[in-house]
Amino acid sequence: MTERLENTVNVLVPTGALGAGVRESDVAAGLAAGADAIACDAGSTDSGPAYLATGRPKYSRDAVKTDLAILMRAQARSGLPLLIGSCGTSGCDAALEWMRDIALEIARENGLRPRIALLYSEQQPSLMKEKADAGLVKPLPPMKDAGAELFGRCEHIVALMGPEPYMAALEAGADIVLGGRTTDTAVLAALPLLRGAGVGPAWHAGKIAECGGLCTVNSRDGGVMIRIGKDAFEVEPLGISNRCTPQTVSAHMLYENSDPFELVEPGGVLDVTQARYTAVDERIVRVHGSRFVPRPYTMKLEGASTGAFQTIMLIGIQDRAVLAELDRFVEQMHEHLVQRVGDTMGNRAGKFDISLRTYGWNAVSGLPMRAGTPSPIEVGLLFVATAATQELATQIAKTCNPLFFHMPLNREQPMPSYAFPFSPAEIERGAVYEFLLNHVVQVNDPHELVRTEFVDAGELQHA
Repeated sequence: MTERLENTVNVLVPTGALGAGVRESDVAAGLAAGADAIACDAGSTDSGPAYLATGRPKYSRDAVKTDLAILMRAQARSGLPLLIGSCGTSGCDAALEWMRDIALEIARENGLRPRIALLYSEQQPSLMKEKADAGLVKPLPPMKDAGAELFGRCEHIVALMGPEPYMAALEAGADIVLGGRTTDTAVLAALPLLRGAGVGPAWHAGKIAECGGLCTVNSRDGGVMIRIGKDAFEVEPLGISNRCTPQTVSAHMLYENSDPFELVEPGGVLDVTQARYTAVDERIVRVHGSRFVPRPYTMKLEGASTGAFQTIMLIGIQDRAVLAELDRFVEQMHEHLVQRVGDTMGNRAGKFDISLRTYGWNAVSGLPMRAGTPSPIEVGLLFVATAATQELATQIAKTCNPLFFHMPLNREQPMPSYAFPFSPAEIERGAVYEFLLNHVVQVNDPHELVRTEFVDAGELQHA
């Protein structure tokens, strides 16, 4: 067995996303193994723009409260700082305050008295317009425009903060830091950087551990501990039966990253070109050779808006003749549907779109199937009508509905029957949301776009 690193800063990462599940046994194991802090992420853009546009969280309140209660009780017992980034999925102000209210509720119910720091990172459109006019906002692919009009169209805009606001909150005496939108790595790197750990190892360890156990052999088996030293770091699973290997650890640089050797963060780039991954034993991996290359400080901007509305219908098809020529059937059906809407609703339909997605065939990729692919036994045909209002989208669906009962592949064939699993067949899906901002803004100071507030749960309970 290789000798362990000494003089490390140890961060317990119990889960990859607060609300996805935290095990008390993992937290206890991490505390017993010498954790210096508990930290995890609570948000993402993975599930699309709806959560930022609406300010509503992805995970249920019950799930988040259950996880947060475990962590807050552990924080109170141990006295270690607890850091959580991108609260409420999107990290906008409303989402952060949603998490704040849950934390205060947990404190009241458990007799806890933490000092809580709130890091707000939502931005006003007027300020972002000023930054854009000054040439300080740049688009990231696939965006091409940084026009000032984009900001006013967003329901919410957030700037992804780095570790500095967390470090300042800890220095100011926070027991718990709840952050708005933050890079996944920053919330994990904050305490190691504050305590003088190596900058490259701190950032790299944060990247590897950002999703909890995803860097282990059994990715659903709990969280991990990262131990960051001056020149290297170690990562080990919290579950006693789980393992990290050089492959599982190094592979995580590929996760949600366009470059396996570089990761752009506020204030610089993590460069792992020279990183080497070594097994300390059967469960633990050590990494050395990570570098962090400073660059002008930028923060990624995310902005989302509410767009059109959708109504959907699901149709089950088992007709063998149709399934034998499914691509032709779908193309033909789409043509008839668009024509029927035009013939019956005319200009009243406005700008609309109809899409047909064939689940059980090619709904996921949308690509034509290879020649010779066997016909499916059955498919679910998802009809999606998109229009300017919910009423118009539903009227388009109702207008198209009759064609889904019996339309044959060929006119001379007997009428087949298809199946609607629901009645009424039309399901109003609501608004369609879209990302308008995938940009970076250059700032002079890491704290420039972050507002910090403190809440003393003990004083609130006394009041």
